[in-house]
Amino acid sequence: MQRRQIMVGLGAGLATGLAAPAISRAAPPLKIRFGWAITPAQMIPLVFQNTAVLRHYGKSYTAEALHFTGSSQQITALAAGELQIAAFAFSSFALAIQNAHMRDLRVVGDMYQDGVPGHYTSQYVVRADSPIRSVKDLKGKVIATNGVGGAIDMAMRKMLRDNGLEDKRDYSVIEVQFPNMPAMLSEKKVDMAGMVAPYSLQEVKSGRVRSLFTMADAMGVAQTTLLAARTPFIAQNRPALLDFFEDLQTGTRWLLDPANRQATLKLISGFTKRPESVYADWVFTPSDYYHDPDVQPNLKALQNNIKVQKDLGLLRIDLDVARYADTSLVSEAAKRPRA
Repeated sequence: MQRRQIMVGLGAGLATGLAAPAISRAAPPLKIRFGWAITPAQMIPLVFQNTAVLRHYGKSYTAEALHFTGSSQQITALAAGELQIAAFAFSSFALAIQNAHMRDLRVVGDMYQDGVPGHYTSQYVVRADSPIRSVKDLKGKVIATNGVGGAIDMAMRKMLRDNGLEDKRDYSVIEVQFPNMPAMLSEKKVDMAGMVAPYSLQEVKSGRVRSLFTMADAMGVAQTTLLAARTPFIAQNRPALLDFFEDLQTGTRWLLDPANRQATLKLISGFTKRPESVYADWVFTPSDYYHDPDVQPNLKALQNNIKVQKDLGLLRIDLDVARYADTSLVSEAAKRPRA
């Protein structure tokens, strides 16, 4: 499993002094390890870089961010107890239930959504000078995807199937990491690539590529990534988790607030080690993916997304999302009074 570990915020201080053994000690804060794969789209690690605005951090809980190359690796980490809250693509969420038999898995929050009206949707792009003008023109072509069975991959397959094209019979697919897609296109090693922000935004703006279709064209609104936890962990730690989600909502709203724009850009730049100019004209604006300010997941979209997964033959089971969702934490946290 490839990952890097990032400690966020400050741990609770150690009590000092002479104390009699009979004196009771307060329970230490709950340590919550959460996963993430890509930021700023998945803004959760950014929230916990800004603990000064969080009411409960270091009191009832602390948070530790674990970076993974994708969401599928988090299935193993969650099963092994190395992770308490996973950042799953909708496809990985369904596969965790089917393949890892995590019947106690629950959707507990939103990470980001693709294709919400008025917001960004991922783009499937071709070279600006390409003769490809329609989806049907992709017959016999080579297409780059970041990972077979992922959200970007599934939307692409659905769009091509809707236009009468099937993988291997009518086109070829190769896996390419997002940062390498622009070079693969320019070198004519692939004919189309499914890109996410910021890569698609940068490439379209440069004039090197043009959009052939979008993820929203293929499958409407997508609950692209979500937060998931297991029911025993939720039941055993509910008070601390309510504090965690209250703080996550507070931090999310802070990052989305235009009044904090410059501080937000500085925070993102510091975390990603990339210039603020990379993000200035799109991140956390309508040009970006949709982030629910209350971290409330879109269960209707998730149900539709998983249906597409099954229709494409990438999932065997019928999955009723309502049975695998617990939105009570984000709903109750959102009702708490804010200072």
